Amino acid sequence: MMEEFFKELPSAFVSTPLTCSRGWTRGMPPPTTTSKLLFSTYKNHIETRLGLPASTRQRFVTGTFSKTFFRSQVSSNTSLKASAVPVEENALSKDARTPSFTESEDATVREYVSALANNGDPHVPQIHNDSQVLDSVFGKNSGNSRRELFLQESGSTTKAVHGGEQKRQGKKARAILDAIAMPIVQSSTFTFRSSSDCIAYNQGQYDSFEYGRYGNPTTRAAEEKIMMLEEAEDALVSASGMNSVTTMLLALLSPNDCLVTTRDCYRRTRQFLQTVLPRMNIQTIVVDPADTASVEAALKRGARLFFSEMPTNPLIRVIDAKSIIELCHKYGTVCCIDSTFATAYNFKPLCMGADLVLHSGTKYLGGHNDLMCGVLAGKKDLLERIRSLHGILGGVVDPHSSYLLLRGMKTLPLRMRAHNENAAALAQELSQHPKIAKVHYPSLSNHPDYSVAKAHFKNGFGGVLSFEICGDPFGMDTFAAGIRFVDALSIPHIGPSLGGVESLVEQVCIMGYFDQPQKVRRELGITNGLIRFSCGVEDKTDLLNDVLQALEAV
Repeated sequence: MMEEFFKELPSAFVSTPLTCSRGWTRGMPPPTTTSKLLFSTYKNHIETRLGLPASTRQRFVTGTFSKTFFRSQVSSNTSLKASAVPVEENALSKDARTPSFTESEDATVREYVSALANNGDPHVPQIHNDSQVLDSVFGKNSGNSRRELFLQESGSTTKAVHGGEQKRQGKKARAILDAIAMPIVQSSTFTFRSSSDCIAYNQGQYDSFEYGRYGNPTTRAAEEKIMMLEEAEDALVSASGMNSVTTMLLALLSPNDCLVTTRDCYRRTRQFLQTVLPRMNIQTIVVDPADTASVEAALKRGARLFFSEMPTNPLIRVIDAKSIIELCHKYGTVCCIDSTFATAYNFKPLCMGADLVLHSGTKYLGGHNDLMCGVLAGKKDLLERIRSLHGILGGVVDPHSSYLLLRGMKTLPLRMRAHNENAAALAQELSQHPKIAKVHYPSLSNHPDYSVAKAHFKNGFGGVLSFEICGDPFGMDTFAAGIRFVDALSIPHIGPSLGGVESLVEQVCIMGYFDQPQKVRRELGITNGLIRFSCGVEDKTDLLNDVLQALEAV
């Protein structure tokens, strides 16, 4: 291939390095000039330059041929001089590319790269994306030629491993780009075509992927959808909701810091706050969800973070997010709202000024009880800090779960309408039933946070409610009545999660507080007859009838 190419070139082009007294600039030519394709040879390769005459030093495109590949780079501020020197002393020779900076123990690789770039090294990218200029001369597939030509001459095993896997143009790439569903990119590693591409990636000159722990195309597509739903600057999907919680807390808090949270919250979150953070000398101040004054007092003391669910789990309390966010702004405190129970369909904390919103994506975002993931969205600078630690801790969601998350979020508004409607109807029915002592759901006017909830939630209050069966809150009879009710239900499955299309039910003291003493449960409001009901998207009438018949067993 190389020999045939040389034969077709005029001899003047292949004898000595190119002779020219001006620089060359890339781009569209002025009306009175014509772009030129010139060649110069160096040892075993030929260099091509496409450009226009210019009176000052400009940028030009450099291409390099060998027997099996063509590579394009762009160098800056390089002029072509009349040359009578040996090839080894040419401007692109090894000696000319030696970095002219003082090496020290503090020098970073970035500084080495900068030194090479300043000396015109063709392997160091100055700008990216010159493919359109090169395609006009060498054809659309020039960027793939090295791999394609190599594979044509390779053995059967090599072809079996690599054939067709990384073709970046043509029918397969077009089909992937045009697929209506985002493909599952099931790869742990993402490669670079050259060292210059790797350098450009590390310099932030283009977005790509490197290693699965730091990002994946399918996962990034899910993150970008979340950014749109939450109106966020950035988003991060991790392996579980608790991974999002713990990574966020560890990234944003330091020894001797304190945070503020509410008494009613997910048990595992409370466990992390009470047992892990104190080892790092991080204090947690616990307040009642309705006690905004206590929140302000804690913020005045220098709390670095406010973190609360909205609504809370399992008693479905609603904080005055608007007032608390304003207080966080006043005192310079980061505000993170766990909106798992509400979702962006009902409530968008970021639009009220919160810094971060968190979800267990396992729940409503996925929506089908078939994946596990956690979600953080919000300000880019905070997400960068969290993402950095996430890359170290390694709580990575797998690409297939990201695909399921993408699929689930497409129907989120449709599902949430049904969840909202079913839960509100069930809460209303139970609030009038003689065997129910209390219903925890903010659509009811007797809920302690009714006014606050109405002011914050635009479409509904989510699909989870809890209620308490009549009797001694911690008596054996009430405990047994709760068991009889749960076991008499036909539609809901007994399970600890929520947010799927199927309804789920649990007796909270059995499912989540089995080994907790009564005094702890009493403080948290976890009575023997407390039932948490996650409404699915079944027909409303069917759910109501099933619950009513089950209450006959109480």
